[in-house]
Amino acid sequence: MARKAWVLETATKGTGANMVPLERVLKQPSSDPAPLYVPPKRQPPAAPAPETAQPRRFKVLDVLTRQLLGEDVSARETVDLLRGVRSVLDVHVYVWEPKRERWRMLTLDEQGTMWELRDQLRDR
Repeated sequence: MARKAWVLETATKGTGANMVPLERVLKQPSSDPAPLYVPPKRQPPAAPAPETAQPRRFKVLDVLTRQLLGEDVSARETVDLLRGVRSVLDVHVYVWEPKRERWRMLTLDEQGTMWELRDQLRDR
C-alpha cells in the first residue's frame, strides 16, 4: 500500500484549514501553455500644436452710466480710452479669454497697471 502525503490547505475562505492530499495542492504543468502576451511598444504622445498668441482684446464699461466705452479694442486703444476717465474706479475693464469664450473683469491690480500705462503715455 502506497502512502499518501497530506498537507494543511489554508487557502479556504473563512472555514479554517483542511487536510488535503499533496497532489491536489501541487500545480500540474499544463500540456498546452498559454501563449505569452507581449504588449506593443508605447508611442510617445504627440505634442500639441503650439497656439499662436493672439493680441489681447479689451472691453471698457463706465460704472456710473453703464455705457460701453469700447468693446473688442486693443491694449493701446484701451489705454487711450482711459485717458478720458477721471478715476480708475469709474470704469470696469474686461479682457477676452478665448479658451473660456467669455469676458473676464480685470482685478484692481491689473486695472491699476493699465492706469499706470495711461499715465506713462500721457507724460510722453
